[in-house]
Amino acid sequence: MATGPRYKVAFRRRREGRTDYYVRRKLLRGGMTRAVVRRSARNVSVQFADFDMGGDTVAAAASSRELKALGWEHSCSSIPAAYLTGYLAGKKALKAGIEEAVLDIGMQNPKHGGVLFATVSGMRDAGLEIPCSEDVLPEEDRLYGKHIGEGIEADVRTVKEKMEVE
Repeated sequence: MATGPRYKVAFRRRREGRTDYYVRRKLLRGGMTRAVVRRSARNVSVQFADFDMGGDTVAAAASSRELKALGWEHSCSSIPAAYLTGYLAGKKALKAGIEEAVLDIGMQNPKHGGVLFATVSGMRDAGLEIPCSEDVLPEEDRLYGKHIGEGIEADVRTVKEKMEVE
């Protein structure tokens, strides 16, 4: 005699393909602040989140849209923009008292030397401790945009210098 359904409906965010609860549980058990990196078609965002029973609390955040105010005139989803966003997020995290974090890329597909790891390189250059293999980080030429064009490298350096002053 049957006493109930033979299947269990997965959580909504799992059904939508937005959250891998197994990986999330492993990250939360570590007890470290998570550097949550998300990429869309037009922007890159970084948040430093801590677990709370009422919901995650964000201690510091940065988006590639903020680069426009610093003089960035190029794409906000490129590797140099991701590097600068990670650098900006790292500076904000240091001001908030965060010195180390663990990377949380969610359900995104990681590619060696890609945008997600360019943000990690920026956060490390800002002074944060983020455990990550050196093999997955992009080369410095790509971080400064030499693969895109000649004028981007100078723009990356000027925007980075403006962040140093602030």
